[in-house]
Amino acid sequence: MAGFFERLKEGLKKTRNSIADSLDSVFGDYSQVDDDFFDELEEVLVMADMGIHTTDAILSDLKKKIHEQHIKEPGKCRELLIESIAEQMKLNPAAYDFENTKSVVLVIGVNGVGKTTSIGKLGINLKNEGKNILFCAADTFRAAAIEQLTEWANRGGIDIISQNEGSDPASVVFDAIAAYKKRNKDILICDTAGRLHNKKNLMDELSKINRIIDRELPGIHKEVLLVLDGTTGQNALSQAKEFLQATSATGIILTKMDGTAKGGIAVAISSELSIPVKYIGVGEHAEDLQRFDAEQFVRALFTEQ
Repeated sequence: MAGFFERLKEGLKKTRNSIADSLDSVFGDYSQVDDDFFDELEEVLVMADMGIHTTDAILSDLKKKIHEQHIKEPGKCRELLIESIAEQMKLNPAAYDFENTKSVVLVIGVNGVGKTTSIGKLGINLKNEGKNILFCAADTFRAAAIEQLTEWANRGGIDIISQNEGSDPASVVFDAIAAYKKRNKDILICDTAGRLHNKKNLMDELSKINRIIDRELPGIHKEVLLVLDGTTGQNALSQAKEFLQATSATGIILTKMDGTAKGGIAVAISSELSIPVKYIGVGEHAEDLQRFDAEQFVRALFTEQ
């Protein structure tokens, strides 16, 4: 099987192809770095679904670098652009600390974005790294979510705590915490309600779950991962903003990045939400969900190398 970077490059091919000619003309056709050059570059970045605010931030940083390094030729700006975009998405060194300590991971996001599948992949990957994982099927609103997570648990040989469809999610989490403690697990990964029908209901439900975690596992490391569908572009950003009115998140899982022409949305999400993309998905297998690497991503987005 091809390495993850190769699959990422292949996955972002549509995005790259959609902007490649425009980008080449910006860096190749202009004879000097002037307002026209920046206007054209701005248009290319916005077309890649990076959005106006993120594009402004990237171009401000690029202009600063160009000024500091006394660069006059547009062709020499491509590498600086890659640097500027990667810096917008750079992860804190502590971003994955939760993987190596006792922790509870709440995974949130609307139905259809790949939430339950992402939990399955993440759990299997962590288990393969030697972690003792427990799944909690607390998205009780639909039976399919419980069945799907159970299937991933069986595939990965991972324990799962679940109840019937329609059960109180907080009750499932309570049972899962009891099992987590009794079985001495490392990481408890909880699927949560996948709907945005009512922000207050969602907020109340997640608050109740958080209270139980705080009471039963005081001081435990809590990670909240918001799953977004990369193929929906700016809609994913709007969806994230809606969700974040109801709850906070410590990281983003960006799914379905294979075959999207809207790959630039990953940059916009990192920049505008000030929440790091921590995992990126480019396929159906567990190994197709990987920790996010900003420079690797930007190179896959803009270059063939």
